[in-house]
Amino acid sequence: MSGKPKLYYFDGRGKMESIRWLLAAAGVEFEEEFLETREQYEKLLQSGSLLFQQVPMVEIDGMRMVQTGAILSYIAAKYNLYGKDLKERALIDMYVGGTGDLMGFILMFPFLSAEDKEKQRAFIVQKATSRYFPVYEKVLKDHGQDFLVGNNLSWADVHLLEAILMVEEKKSDVLSGFPQLQAFKARISSIPTIKKFLEPGSQRKPVPDDKYVETVRRVLRMYYDLKAN
Repeated sequence: MSGKPKLYYFDGRGKMESIRWLLAAAGVEFEEEFLETREQYEKLLQSGSLLFQQVPMVEIDGMRMVQTGAILSYIAAKYNLYGKDLKERALIDMYVGGTGDLMGFILMFPFLSAEDKEKQRAFIVQKATSRYFPVYEKVLKDHGQDFLVGNNLSWADVHLLEAILMVEEKKSDVLSGFPQLQAFKARISSIPTIKKFLEPGSQRKPVPDDKYVETVRRVLRMYYDLKAN
């Protein structure tokens, strides 16, 4: 294994994108191996590297880690993005869990039919504006600090910015009723490591396109149609 973390996934967002975000926010350079064929995936399976026969998989610190939550919590702890004590960590876990639920509504969006995409787009915006964004708006307003937890950048902040940008791709003015989140977005986006990740040419992946969908379906042999919520 090389000194840099190595990420095994498709050349697209999916479950790996939050891992890319967190590493980038920590200022950690990483390498990627993109799965493009069924043979590559089967080779990983046969090697025993995929503990539960799934990607994402990340090589880091002599480990081959799977399970997205475990990978993210390890990176957050390793690079001081996980709070200063157990209470802060619990808050971060709580906020990350909520944001992750919202992002879950978006994860399979590229695999839906055109008709179902329109239904899911409305569903995502409705959930964001009625259930999730009001929580973070209130947290930021109540404690009057720049970050969600402990007034230091944490995994919770990085995850929330990623989610905000994802929802804005579905409705560009979705933050119009959330002034605290508008300010939060501007602050976190201006942090040098994150600003760099948001610039063209970074390892941040674009909105998933038909090529990404077709590659994932072929490699994972996904031959069924998904349905919107």
